[in-house]
Amino acid sequence: MKTQANARAPTDDGPFYRGVIAALARIEDGTILRTAFFVLLAGTVGVLYVDYRELSANQAELTRVPQPILPPATTPDGTEGRPRPPVTSAPDILDAPLEIVLGTGGELRLTGTIDPGSAQRFADEIAARGEYVETVSLDSPGGSVDDALAMGRLIREKGLSTKVGAGQLCASSCPIIFASGTKRLAGANSAIGVHQVYAAALSADPVDALSMAGIAMADAQVVTAEITRHLTESGVDPAMWLHALETPPDRLYYFSLEEMERLRLVTDVTEE
Repeated sequence: MKTQANARAPTDDGPFYRGVIAALARIEDGTILRTAFFVLLAGTVGVLYVDYRELSANQAELTRVPQPILPPATTPDGTEGRPRPPVTSAPDILDAPLEIVLGTGGELRLTGTIDPGSAQRFADEIAARGEYVETVSLDSPGGSVDDALAMGRLIREKGLSTKVGAGQLCASSCPIIFASGTKRLAGANSAIGVHQVYAAALSADPVDALSMAGIAMADAQVVTAEITRHLTESGVDPAMWLHALETPPDRLYYFSLEEMERLRLVTDVTEE
């Protein structure tokens, strides 16, 4: 069978190539340069958009505030610290906004996350029925530090006792409230732990985020000073908060009963 192998291939002087060359010759040099510029510009914009999307995603991940209910125990050197005592409260209850309920025997129960506004609700409850309150019972994973400090000051002002019962949790900012009691009751199976105060730089602009991060760091130092002063005025060894400063916010340093007694965080041991 005869093939086309010997057929004459197009050459540079063929009609097609001559037409292409003629068409290119009719295009001004400036037009070619402008076209190339806009093509490069469009490509650059596309690359920058992709980079921005990735940066925004990474920035959101970096500034996300971790709020675990029961983070693992740790010590400053990264090894596992005291195991978390058994917590019997349901995670969904701990995750809910702080609930304030007056129980029997003068016990005011605070259960759930210390959300912004908790201090005002607590103050309203004390103003309305404070004459019946003797002890503030805590079962909370923590939350707003400002609210915890305000609640702690009111507890100390009113001369109330605080308590963390067996199977109950008092973590993150909650120990600030616990430390405020005139009497502070806890047992060997009370889960009381601390970690670093943290703040998120909630800015979509990376440059602005750096500025916000600096402000957040300064705020954290001011808050740490307030906490240290509050602990001292409450009769608790401020060295307790060193464990908070050394523990990442996604973990907790759980105190042993011996540590709490040595740091004067506990004044009475419950038998529960």
